[in-house]
Amino acid sequence: MTRVLLVDDHRLVRAGLAALLSGTQDIEVVGEASDGQQAVELATRLKPDVVLMDLSMPVMDGVAATRHIMAASPATHVVVLTSFADHHRVTDAVAAGAVGYLLKDCDPRDVVTAVRSAAGGNAPIDPRVARALLPAPSHRRDDALSAREEQVLRLLAQGMANKQIGRALGISERTVKVHVGNVFRRLGVADRTSAALWARDHLPAERG
Repeated sequence: MTRVLLVDDHRLVRAGLAALLSGTQDIEVVGEASDGQQAVELATRLKPDVVLMDLSMPVMDGVAATRHIMAASPATHVVVLTSFADHHRVTDAVAAGAVGYLLKDCDPRDVVTAVRSAAGGNAPIDPRVARALLPAPSHRRDDALSAREEQVLRLLAQGMANKQIGRALGISERTVKVHVGNVFRRLGVADRTSAALWARDHLPAERG
């Protein structure tokens, strides 16, 4: 039986994962944590085979939690499950000791497969994440955005829909959709929320 610890600050996500994994005959969910510090405490005490680890959490993020868990319980296998696939997050997580990296929009069956794979000593990596493990380009990722893409990202981060962004910039909604897709690919994110969080953390403040 593979013993799993779930780590995510969203109760609904944990509930969904628990239901998914508990529906199998060879996986047992032995604990749940809502932040990185709690994850470290539970992993140290429970010694799970696999930890499904979110990255963006209060108190202690997933990278730091992974590092502490590996120090306290090196036999535990950490598989990251997050919305972010940018180079720095992926490489930081792997450097901290994570053996797997999945995106939250993956097929639920991929999560089950990844847990079994990690428990067996393998490294389950989402194909969309694999390229992030290549050496980082010499320029910063935000520099790779065109001026128009940065404008679109800033408005997206304000919660605007594509039609509203198009009106604000004087371009068609279809053109906005193309720019949004390009932004997602450049940042390595899978949804608007993740892109907005990236913008908050990485884009310089606009000059008034």
